[in-house]
Amino acid sequence: MPTQLSQAKLGIITDEMRMVAEDETLAPEFVRDGVAAGTIVIPKNVNHKFRPRGIGKGLSTKVNANIGHSSDHQDDSEELRKLAMVVDTQADAVMDLSTGDHLDEMRTLMVQNSPLMLGTVPIYAVARGASIIKWTADDLFGEIEKQGQQGVDYITVHCGITRESVSRLEDCPRVEGIVSRGGSIHAHWIRFNNAENPLYEQFDRLLKICYKYDMTLSLGDGLRPGAIEDATDRPQLQELIILGQLQHRAHQAGVQAMIEGPGHVPLDQIAENMRIEKKLCNGAPFYVLGPLPIDIGAGYDHIVGAIGGAVASAAGADMLCYVTPAEHLRLPTLEDVRDGIIAFKIAAACGDVSKGVRGARERNFEMSRARKLLDWEGMYRLAIYGARAKEMRMESEDFDSAVCTMCGTLCAVNIDNATIRQTGRRELLQIGNILS
Repeated sequence: MPTQLSQAKLGIITDEMRMVAEDETLAPEFVRDGVAAGTIVIPKNVNHKFRPRGIGKGLSTKVNANIGHSSDHQDDSEELRKLAMVVDTQADAVMDLSTGDHLDEMRTLMVQNSPLMLGTVPIYAVARGASIIKWTADDLFGEIEKQGQQGVDYITVHCGITRESVSRLEDCPRVEGIVSRGGSIHAHWIRFNNAENPLYEQFDRLLKICYKYDMTLSLGDGLRPGAIEDATDRPQLQELIILGQLQHRAHQAGVQAMIEGPGHVPLDQIAENMRIEKKLCNGAPFYVLGPLPIDIGAGYDHIVGAIGGAVASAAGADMLCYVTPAEHLRLPTLEDVRDGIIAFKIAAACGDVSKGVRGARERNFEMSRARKLLDWEGMYRLAIYGARAKEMRMESEDFDSAVCTMCGTLCAVNIDNATIRQTGRRELLQIGNILS
């Protein structure tokens, strides 16, 4: 069965490409050409039925939410409620990072209930089922095959954790070493078994499985920095060089691939990290965690990550992986998931305005006009999370007034509107598009 990429290379516009183009208000040919070039991916497993979304150059910045239970906290129904929250707050993608028991059942529930593209990290199931050091290449590839059959749309695979990249850690001391779960598992396996990473050594085997199900590769950043002092060092860049080579091989084989990125990065290095990835990885879509520009925001890391995410999006990041207030502290609650998604949707929107994504400035313009007209329903409709905006206004003492309780009778907008009416400049109160 052909993949989105193999068809795009032949000049074919698929139904999925048309859907993405419609949602982005772009020409289908633009989406097809981006997929063919490898600068856009449309993660959609042939066994998962949902309306797909595109990730990449010229498209709106997407937001991914991580959910899933752990060995210390397991409640499948709670994770399904989190999935419903992810959908309700309009994230674009979700990853099931479960590491507890009954992983197949949990993953099947996620596929069946997710109207969003779904990602996983197959090594979690392998290391959980065998041990961190005793799993085999057949164990890992068998798990990837099974997840393809189940309908997983994209998989994080740490193919860049190799003997060579791990060796860079020896001559480049880090404050936090390896902070990626998958990265630490692969690095430990390589050192203990004195063998090469099967995902790297047998990359063609991985490509065959992904082609079969049109599963998108999310080439994982196993050596991402977990402290700002470790950012943009030799291990991180060595892995990125390897991922760029592998993305090229995947593209040649008709398999879609995006690149995962840092991590903890000082604010002044974030834009440069985006440019480096685009240069080394052939313009492939960049999917970043945060990034977090400081390490001291515990309890509020969703805000820290959103600040870094806005800079990253403006500089070319294509999808932001959210961070919740619980990051570094515990498994996120339902409220943490909501707050993380909203923070990162704000970050993505900031980036989209900066890089000129179609419709981004227009939505902000319409919000400004609604505020000028004191059109509260319009404001709720245009806000990123309008339900919360409406709820806050309804909590005020005089919610049915034309103005809000912040300024009351001294509302600047209301006063200015009265002046405009008195001077006859009524045209200024009419909604119109003045954007060039």
